[in-house]
Amino acid sequence: MRKPLDRLTLSPMAEEPIAFLRAGSRSPARTASWSGYAGTAYAAAAVRFDRLELNRILTIYGRMVAAGEWRDYALDFLEERAAFSIFRRTSEVPLYTVEKRPKLKTKQGQYAVIDASGHVLKRGHELENVLRIFERKLIKALAAE
Repeated sequence: MRKPLDRLTLSPMAEEPIAFLRAGSRSPARTASWSGYAGTAYAAAAVRFDRLELNRILTIYGRMVAAGEWRDYALDFLEERAAFSIFRRTSEVPLYTVEKRPKLKTKQGQYAVIDASGHVLKRGHELENVLRIFERKLIKALAAE
């Protein structure tokens, strides 16, 4: 048998005000870093791939996964570099690492592809030109099938 509504015991609601923010301002939850370094110099100094760079890298990565060549990846954002590491299997060392080093922007180029032994396969100022090294590998992988 159901109790009438007036006899139900309702828990008291919290009397917290709702905070409204102006457009363009960010809430404290959105400014916190997911890495746990929020508010430190490390969070401000870490190098990151922007959305377009990451999209270009993930496009190549997805094509190589579809070809069965690659299976896993890792992202590292450090003080001097950002790295996208590519693995054939999760437990191995990375086959390739795509790096972004802004300090080399005016010298050799900020983007590089590095193999498992640490040799720089290609370095340049534009990410698209550096990633072309994987197009040849993709063609070979598709031809082998």
